[in-house]
Amino acid sequence: MPSRLESASIRIAPLPAGQAHLWLDPAVHTYITAMNYPRGSESHRLPLWRDHIVRPGWAAYGAFATLSRLDSLRPTYSRLRVRTPLALSDCEALVGVAYGYSGAGDQWWHRQLYSGLLREGHRPDDARAFLRDYFELTELHVHPAAQGRGIGEHLLSALLADRSETKVLLSTPEVPDEGNRAWGLYRRLGFTDVLRHFTFVGDARPFAFLGRPLPLTEPADPARRCVK
Repeated sequence: MPSRLESASIRIAPLPAGQAHLWLDPAVHTYITAMNYPRGSESHRLPLWRDHIVRPGWAAYGAFATLSRLDSLRPTYSRLRVRTPLALSDCEALVGVAYGYSGAGDQWWHRQLYSGLLREGHRPDDARAFLRDYFELTELHVHPAAQGRGIGEHLLSALLADRSETKVLLSTPEVPDEGNRAWGLYRRLGFTDVLRHFTFVGDARPFAFLGRPLPLTEPADPARRCVK
């Protein structure tokens, strides 16, 4: 089945908040599949994504693949189908999604990062200054059948274009030797370490916080130097 996507045309387009009923289910399915989470995890994620949509500065982009005979595809593909008018045809599927919003002190992720910086020995004033103006890259995922085509980079570039914040921050699971496509993308685009081997409340996996200045055309000085 992946060969169908290898030959499919891809377009990158905004995912409007007002049309979330058209794209949210396939977007979360893409996320669950890309992260290899158990089936049924969608029911826990959908309410969280709906909450994020109304946050200040929220924006999202999707990668749409045009597939032939969409209805004949196996269920995991047909669940990616996006309805018109957001889709340009009945044969478009959502195979990638990226979204984020402006960071703020009342957000859980912000508080987690702040506490991690303090544990690393940063002074509270410096940590607060570092977290004063940033865009949180909350999710960036590409369906496994569409990976390896540069879709993630196109999504990220579209999402971060014309942002007003001074920097972008994200968290991503630690992997041995940074050996996956996500790490390769972030390093290629100049993301540097902010905090490593952090464990979120309720998740035993170690995560890394990465960041870089905005816009993407700016030189990427190490983000850690911003936190003194």
